[in-house]
Amino acid sequence: MSLQVRVIGSILAASAAVVLILGLAMVSIVAQRLVDSKLSIATSEIDRARAIVEQQVSATDTSNSTQVRINSARAALTNRSTGGTSESAAVFEPVLVVSDNGNVLATSPEAYRIPDRLRSFVSQGQISYQYATIDRADGSIYKALIIGTPTESDIPGLQLFLVLPLENEEATLALMRGLLSFGGVVLIVLLVGIAWLLTQQVTAPVRSASRIAQRFAAGHLRERMRVDGEDEMARLAISFNAMAESLSKQIHQLEEYGNLQRQFTSDVSHELRTPLTTVRMAADMIADRADDLDPYTRRAAELMVRELDRFESLLADLLEISRHDAGVADLSEERIDLRTCVTAAWQQVKHLAGELGVEVTFEQPTTPVTLVGDSRRIERILRNLLANAVDHSEGNPVVVRVGTGDNVVAVTVTDHGVGLKPGQEALVFNRFWRADPSRVRHSGGTGLGLAISHEDAVLHGGRLEAVGEIGVGSCFRLTLPVTPGSTWNGESPLELTVGQGERGTVPQGPQGTPGASESDVPPPSVIPDEEGERS
Repeated sequence: MSLQVRVIGSILAASAAVVLILGLAMVSIVAQRLVDSKLSIATSEIDRARAIVEQQVSATDTSNSTQVRINSARAALTNRSTGGTSESAAVFEPVLVVSDNGNVLATSPEAYRIPDRLRSFVSQGQISYQYATIDRADGSIYKALIIGTPTESDIPGLQLFLVLPLENEEATLALMRGLLSFGGVVLIVLLVGIAWLLTQQVTAPVRSASRIAQRFAAGHLRERMRVDGEDEMARLAISFNAMAESLSKQIHQLEEYGNLQRQFTSDVSHELRTPLTTVRMAADMIADRADDLDPYTRRAAELMVRELDRFESLLADLLEISRHDAGVADLSEERIDLRTCVTAAWQQVKHLAGELGVEVTFEQPTTPVTLVGDSRRIERILRNLLANAVDHSEGNPVVVRVGTGDNVVAVTVTDHGVGLKPGQEALVFNRFWRADPSRVRHSGGTGLGLAISHEDAVLHGGRLEAVGEIGVGSCFRLTLPVTPGSTWNGESPLELTVGQGERGTVPQGPQGTPGASESDVPPPSVIPDEEGERS
């Protein structure tokens, strides 16, 4: 929800609440004033009406019936109330009731019902009033104020009631409610309109800054905000533009530095190839005549050849990583069987596993696991993972699993060796990173193997992940789409976990340390690499 909508919504809710509270308060006050005015008129009228009724009852012949006498008194009261000259005289309907111990003996007009509770109060000699709903002769109803008083006459139990309709007051209140409602709606609309105009002046520059920031983040480094005036928004635009200018310069500097670094790495790698080739030729010549050399010179020649092999691997990795950095690495796509890549990688690491006495077992489907990809890069990834697992397994078995899913395939390489500390799962793919620098590496890697493997997996549109636990082991998972660049739901058909149960199945050596048992290990059929160092 935008800032403008939230502000306008808050103003709308607040103004509606204020208008509602003020409207209810005004209606309540006006209603109370109208009722008080009506009651004041009724109180003054009841005294005048009582005097008229008492005078008329006294003037009538006592030989007449009670009904005739009260009808005569009511008629006289009605004539005076409608034909009087008093401008303050209220419109009311007089009602005379004769009762005895709560029982109605006669009423005028006949069959007119007065609330029992009100008659009870009046029979106790009190002037009382009550708001009630009255039924008309035509069946309609209306609200009225009924005020009653006892009388002093020769008719025992004679009570006088004045019924004052409240229709005018209700009409006045209805009109007032309508006016307040209309005025409140108009006021709220005006407030919302004013709030929209005011917030527009604030949110428009903010939206502009957000839009420009998005374009700036997308690579349009020349985007700037327009500066209008000298207010806070203008100062914000000036600050934003200064920040954008500074970031643009730093980005250009970093790009130039990165380009220079990549170019330097590439140039150095190429330039080193010529002297390295010359040294390699000389080393090969010396190695061919190793039998003619004394033991010390022969040992020096062996060390030189070994280090030259590692130097060549390092140069090859540096060239490969520079191609990834420059964005020129591409795929030689072909339809391949992932199991074939696993087998080819294993053949390159098999000798290392034999030297260290590490058993490697494979769990893979019996049917082909086909995908489109670069077999050379996939074999290199699997070779690195296998060599890394064998090197860090501490003699414990390594398990390789191959799985297939919906438009995706996966390989996991799990060892039961030193494991990884918390937070090292992402660091292993950094260049030249080592969990334990003092540890001897048996595979003689360059420190770039896992970094290149990670880049190769991303180049296929896949993922290379790691997880580990100290003293339990580590697990690396390669997940690749069946077709490079195709979309998949992000789920892998294999779990990325190091199981405690698997560690528990490792046979124990003579001193209680994990060892290998030839009878427990099925024939291997999977991969390794020359850059087998954990980085």
